[in-house]
Amino acid sequence: MNGLRFYFDHSLPGYLYRRFLTREASFHRLYRKYRNYTMIPSAMYVGNLHLAASIQDLRGSVVECGTWRGGMIAGIADVLGSERSYYLCDSFQGLPPAREIDGAAAQAWQADTASPVYHNNCTASEEDARGAMSLSRAKDFQIVKGWFEETLPTLRPQPIALLRMDADWYESTKCILENLAEQVVKGGLVIIDDYYTWEGCAVAVNEFAARHKWQIRQSHHGVCYIAV
Repeated sequence: MNGLRFYFDHSLPGYLYRRFLTREASFHRLYRKYRNYTMIPSAMYVGNLHLAASIQDLRGSVVECGTWRGGMIAGIADVLGSERSYYLCDSFQGLPPAREIDGAAAQAWQADTASPVYHNNCTASEEDARGAMSLSRAKDFQIVKGWFEETLPTLRPQPIALLRMDADWYESTKCILENLAEQVVKGGLVIIDDYYTWEGCAVAVNEFAARHKWQIRQSHHGVCYIAV
């Protein structure tokens, strides 16, 4: 049975539902393990892990663009195991300036530097990300440090089984899609963290999905994704 069908079909036989509940409990434990390395709420974190588990048998690398302290991709590595490569792409200098296309809310968030959710403009250190990954099952991981427009055009982690985007703004999201989306293998996933949060991210995804005839979906936990 297809992993995505198992996850989203609410008419599942009892043994599959029990498997789902077992996974749910184990994924909450992973959230607690990495909660100091992530800003993602527990339900969304667990939702990301369910999606990752659905492509467990698909060969390919995992690429995260916008990794902050590395807690999300570290949890994914614990789910998908050590027999694949992991790429953590981030400026480690925070976010670039939000633009008009990103919306008034995005610009207001970035201007409110005293907000408890500002997190120093989402700045984290490379050492934080390495620390998270050192706690995970990953054996082969690479920190790709720099602005996306500088690093992604030459990044060739083919094939990609899972591309996770946490880039917030229009230009950053567009850059990821234009440089990496075509490297995602058939059956792979693109997870979009900010689709329901920031206007610019949604616009960039909608434009790309329309050109490529990709269907934008929402998981049971409310995570936005595209099944390639």
